[in-house]
Amino acid sequence: MYKPKYNLNNKILSNLMAIAEAKGIIDRAKILPQQELRLRRQAVIRMTHHSTEIEGNRLNMGQVEALYAKKKIDAPDWDIYEVKNYLNALKYIEKVAAEKKPITEKVILKIHKLVTDKTLAQQFSGHYRPGPIYVVRRQFGVPQETLYTGPEAKQVPKLVADFVAWLKNSEDKDINPVIVAGIAHLEIAAIHPFNDGNGRTARALATLMLYQRGYDFRRLFALEDYYNTNRQAYYKAINVGKTYDERRTDITSWLEYFVKGFKKEIDEVKNKILPLANRNINGKIKSQIYLTPEQLKIIDFIDQVGRISAKDVENILSSPKRTAQLQLQKLKKIKMIKAVGKGKSTSYIANS
Repeated sequence: MYKPKYNLNNKILSNLMAIAEAKGIIDRAKILPQQELRLRRQAVIRMTHHSTEIEGNRLNMGQVEALYAKKKIDAPDWDIYEVKNYLNALKYIEKVAAEKKPITEKVILKIHKLVTDKTLAQQFSGHYRPGPIYVVRRQFGVPQETLYTGPEAKQVPKLVADFVAWLKNSEDKDINPVIVAGIAHLEIAAIHPFNDGNGRTARALATLMLYQRGYDFRRLFALEDYYNTNRQAYYKAINVGKTYDERRTDITSWLEYFVKGFKKEIDEVKNKILPLANRNINGKIKSQIYLTPEQLKIIDFIDQVGRISAKDVENILSSPKRTAQLQLQKLKKIKMIKAVGKGKSTSYIANS
C-alpha cells in the first residue's frame, strides 16, 4: 500500500494558512465575467506554454495564444502538436472536475494519451511503458550522468493502482488539497509510468486534484509558471532520490518547494484580481454574477472576437437557432451584452 512519508513542518503549515486566506479573498472578489474569463484564458495559455517549454518546446507565449484561438502559426509540427495536446489535456481535466468523476487509472492514462498524441508511438501513448526508463543529464546530446532510474516496468501497474487507492483515501482523511496535489505530482514523476510525457502528465494531474477538491481559485493560477521560472530549482526539488525507493523515504523537501510555489502563484492571482474588484465596487457590480457554462462560452467568444451573432452562438453551443437566440436574450436582459445593427445583420457586443 502506498503511504507517502512527510512532515508538515512550520514552513509548510504557514504557507498553507496563507493560501487558505488568499482563497477566501479570491473566491469573494466581485469581478465581471469577461474579466474572469480573460484571466482564466491567460492562465490556460501560461500553463500550456510553461509546461511544454520545460520539456523543450520552442513556441513562445504569443504562438501558444494563437493556437488557443485556433489560429495557424508557422512552426514545427512537433511543437504545435505538443501545445495543442496540452490544451486538450487541460480541457479534459476541466471536464473531469466538473463531472466530479473519481480519479482512476483510466483518467491518468487518458491524460497521458492526450499530452502525447501524435508525438509518441500509438502503442505507447496512453499505455504504461513496457521496459526500463532512465532520466539522464545530457551535454551536447551525449548522456553524462543517470539522474534517476524508474521502477521496473512490471511494477508500474501495481504502483499506479496503489497510488490511486491512496488518492481516494486522502479524500476520506480530508488531507489538504495542496498537499495531495504536490504528492500526486511527485508520485507520477517518481513511478515514471510512461516512455515519455511523464512530467506533463504529472503537472496536469496536480492541477486536476486542485480543481476537483475545491482549490481551483476560479482557475486563474498556473503553477507551471513557477517551475519554469527557475527550472534548476524545479529539477533539484523533484529529484529527491536516484531510485523510486529513495524517493519514498521522505518527501518533505519537495512539499516545501511545492507549497511555497503555490503560495507565490496564488499571491500573484490575488494581486491581479483585487484591483479589478476594487474598480467594480463603485456601483458597477454589487454582487457576484453567476452565468451558465453556455453563457460563459458566449461571453468568452465576445471577449476574444469582439462581437457575436446568433449564428455564432448556434455553432459554439451546437444548439438550434431558438436556443441560441434565447441565450442571447437572457444575457441582454441582465445587461451583459447589447445588440448592434438591425435585422439579419444584428450582432452582440459586451455592454461596457
